[in-house]
Amino acid sequence: MSAKEDNEGKSSFHHTDLYGSIPPTCLPIVYHPGYNITFMGLEKLHPFDSGKWGKVIRFLKEEQFITDENVVEAREASEEDLLVVHTKRYLCSLKWSFVVATITEIPLLVILPNCLVQQKVLRPLRTQTGGTIMAGKLAVERGWAINVGGGFHHCSGDKGGGFCAYADITLAIKFLFERVEGISRATIIDLDAHQGNGHERDFLGDTRVFIMDMYNHNIYPGDEYAKRAIKRKVELDWGTEDSEYLQKVELHSEGALNEVRPDIIVYNAGTDILDGDPLGGLSISPQGLIGAKAMEREGLSQLVTHLTQSSGSAGSAHTAV
Repeated sequence: MSAKEDNEGKSSFHHTDLYGSIPPTCLPIVYHPGYNITFMGLEKLHPFDSGKWGKVIRFLKEEQFITDENVVEAREASEEDLLVVHTKRYLCSLKWSFVVATITEIPLLVILPNCLVQQKVLRPLRTQTGGTIMAGKLAVERGWAINVGGGFHHCSGDKGGGFCAYADITLAIKFLFERVEGISRATIIDLDAHQGNGHERDFLGDTRVFIMDMYNHNIYPGDEYAKRAIKRKVELDWGTEDSEYLQKVELHSEGALNEVRPDIIVYNAGTDILDGDPLGGLSISPQGLIGAKAMEREGLSQLVTHLTQSSGSAGSAHTAV
């Protein structure tokens, strides 16, 4: 991987700690204990599980898939990092607890001093955002990478919502476009149960980014304006079950990956498609969820292999999962 430079051979971008070197002994899996939001039980006032990231890591450790030593520790995105996508006005608006309460849908945050909101709510989200940006760079270097957190697909450069305060998907892609040679086309495959209106608004009209979004069209956010950015739109109905879901995942993900040949793929893997999830409204079994993820993994692996063989260079195809 080589960094983009200006005409004088010097980097023209702000300094960031998110693109530092990672020891080769680490797996390209990014996480930080600070991802998890816990504060006086307020996190329980929303059906979104704000401690799920730690549960995932705990399971992987128990099964001996990972250790503390071989996981990449995420770093918090700085204000300069966030300004790559976000407007100054939007970031300043987050200094009002009322705004954060609206974005996270936790009304009681309104009564808390913003310093506490910054520390207990926004800092974990900024750390997850930093993790997504780091995972983008790692995917270029290693061929794949996972950020255990992030996926804040309802946030755009100037507006948050749906528990998403920072546009980490947009940031990861724009960091790569601006800083890394050879990265000029991206595909987003979004399988969260909700429409990813944040990155869609950010990339509306940007021909470098192909978006496939598969979601329950009856639920939040119903953003018709943002839908114009979706190149492959798959709208699901209430209670969609395994057979129909898996058929559509296979058909449309293959179609998306055959339609364009991206330099980077961002896969937003939502678990809210599971039957009984209070937000998603779909009826996918755990086996169906595993099957969908396996299909995506196989499709991405085949694309990487195809691109590598076509170009004769192992560094020509990059996947962020």
